[in-house]
Amino acid sequence: MPVSTMAPLKVSRSTMAAQASGSGAVAYRRGGQVAAAYGFALGLRMASHERVDAMENRELWAFLNSLRTGDVLSGRIASIERFGVFVALDSGPDHPVFLGVGFITIPELSWRHFEDASDIVQVGQRVSCEFLQFDTTNGEARLSLRAMQPDPFQTFADSTTVGQTLQGRVTKLIPFGAFVQVTDGIVGLVHLQELAETPIEAPEEVVQVDDKVVVVVTEIDRERRRLALSCRQASTALD
Repeated sequence: MPVSTMAPLKVSRSTMAAQASGSGAVAYRRGGQVAAAYGFALGLRMASHERVDAMENRELWAFLNSLRTGDVLSGRIASIERFGVFVALDSGPDHPVFLGVGFITIPELSWRHFEDASDIVQVGQRVSCEFLQFDTTNGEARLSLRAMQPDPFQTFADSTTVGQTLQGRVTKLIPFGAFVQVTDGIVGLVHLQELAETPIEAPEEVVQVDDKVVVVVTEIDRERRRLALSCRQASTALD
């Protein structure tokens, strides 16, 4: 996962105080007290002087440099933000700015779809995560919680073949097609031209959300974790 090298985000103390209760706040430590500052999941979340503090923390840098991709680290959830989760690790030093040296981005929390990070973890919860990389921009360990569980899409792909007929439920309509859930956690796309035997201009002409449909698997893309389906081919097969 690439890490941004954008210019440092400078946040004044007055701005931090005014924005501490905002929905985009980042919990962090200064002098033993918790404050807050706006930040971004893949960008710099520290003011320039704070970044210097982190970079000059030799113990922190040595610890992060000692980690290898695939290492399993344990700790507790220290803070839940709209862009990810901070983890206070059992091993290693504290972070001089944030509440945890470990950080899990939203996509790395779970394989399944969810609306909010709190649907997956809670503050204080103990977790074991896989180490992905050393984020030198923020001086933290990028972690993955979902890597500790089997990928349900790969499991599905192992037991499913192109041309196979499945039953599913329409979960969402978009201008160019419909999403259909064929099993727990597995959703595929039926493109507009694959929804009906005759041309249509909108998916609402033939299906609605929660409709039960029969589909044929037309493509399984393991790398991008994408599933293509067809209602048209399913109806042709049934004729």
